[in-house]
Amino acid sequence: MPQYLIAFNDEWVGHHTIEQLRAKSKASLRVIDDMKRDGVFVFTDGGIGADTALCSVESKDGEAVFTDGPYVETKEHLGGFCVVSVADDDAARTWAGRLAVALDWPQEVHRFPTREEILQLKDGE
Repeated sequence: MPQYLIAFNDEWVGHHTIEQLRAKSKASLRVIDDMKRDGVFVFTDGGIGADTALCSVESKDGEAVFTDGPYVETKEHLGGFCVVSVADDDAARTWAGRLAVALDWPQEVHRFPTREEILQLKDGE
């Protein structure tokens, strides 16, 4: 089954009190529990602000070059995500919708290409 990334950027989330964040966390964890029960859950993590960046790495002359912290200043930073393995786009949308309602902030859905699709790109097909 294809895998999908359901994610939000931290700038999409307005100010919340600790109590509000705890309530939203509990609500989203209920959705995650449902994902696990339905056998579609792969992995999730949250609270990924710009300040959590350990380093950036890029290639220069065939060597890895590391820079501490975020690479560039940007408005958008990944705030949290969930990966699901579901039958199709509609199923991914359904889970993203449930998370959007539980958290009351937008979610974005990305489909990961399958290994076969990646190999086709490499072969030029």
